[in-house]
Amino acid sequence: MFTCLAAKLWQIHQIARIGFLATLILCLTAAAHAQSGPAVPVPQQELARRKTAQNGSADQTFTLLGAGDIATCKHLQSAEATAKLIEGIPGTVFAAGDLAYDKGTPEQFKDCYDAAWGAFKDRTKPAPGNHEYGEHNATGYFQYWGAQAGPAEKGYYSYDLGDWHIVVLNTNCNIKAMGGCDKGSPQETWLREDLARHPNACILAYGHHALFSSGVYKKHALHPQLRPFWEDLYAAHADLILAGHEHSYERFAPQDPQGNPDSAHGIREIVAGTGGRNHDPLGVPTPNSEVRNWKTYGVLKLTLAPGTYHWEFIPVEGQTFHDSGDGVCHNQPSTAD
Repeated sequence: MFTCLAAKLWQIHQIARIGFLATLILCLTAAAHAQSGPAVPVPQQELARRKTAQNGSADQTFTLLGAGDIATCKHLQSAEATAKLIEGIPGTVFAAGDLAYDKGTPEQFKDCYDAAWGAFKDRTKPAPGNHEYGEHNATGYFQYWGAQAGPAEKGYYSYDLGDWHIVVLNTNCNIKAMGGCDKGSPQETWLREDLARHPNACILAYGHHALFSSGVYKKHALHPQLRPFWEDLYAAHADLILAGHEHSYERFAPQDPQGNPDSAHGIREIVAGTGGRNHDPLGVPTPNSEVRNWKTYGVLKLTLAPGTYHWEFIPVEGQTFHDSGDGVCHNQPSTAD
């Protein structure tokens, strides 16, 4: 009898102990919640930023991919290999000059360029290179592209991809009909006015020649006559400039038009003259050069979203060199529904 009573008393003790502990936990939790205060509302600016990050897909994200220095009938298989990459990727194609070697004749556009990259002609936005001017006033180039190449004999124009404003430059500053690239020249004046009409856009520009490069042959690699264009783009808070001419891949850190590092407001230049023509050697790295490769054909793929961008160099089949990363647009993205 006494054993049974002791067991009952022990059970009652345990139940009471458990109840006390549960009550204590509930009280401590309530006290902690009371000290933390009410939930703090998220500022509208932060909500807009989160919305932009979450919705940077589907109808707001665009792909721009391509290269320069593309097709020669002497070894067309290299351009065909880069074309194979593009055929599998939807999006707008940039062709950054020197598209049909050696003189950009109508026959070379038909037999060389069209035979390789012609499959996506309708979605291509081209820029003229120096080899296009092997024909007087680049007649073969303008004949092949028609209105897609911008105004005849000018070759510079712009278009939009979502929140991104894309500027296509004719960097052949030595062509007399172009009027040069100095301040006040026809193209520089057009560029300033075009940028002024897009004050809140993320901005990307491309053309054939580069202002900065680590190419061995400096007269071929460096084009200081393009600095007025860079100054206009820098003043408009441009984010990216793409180029070719050097048959290599090179990515620079954001910098100003004088080549000074500028992580807050600088422009990132990427040279992608990797379309298939041949390879040019790179020399001692130019200041701010981050990544270089001159032995791989491939295409540069850009994913443009509201307020951000992602770059990726994709090599042709059988090659292993890659490069990728992310950046933020200097100008504020749209936050409209």
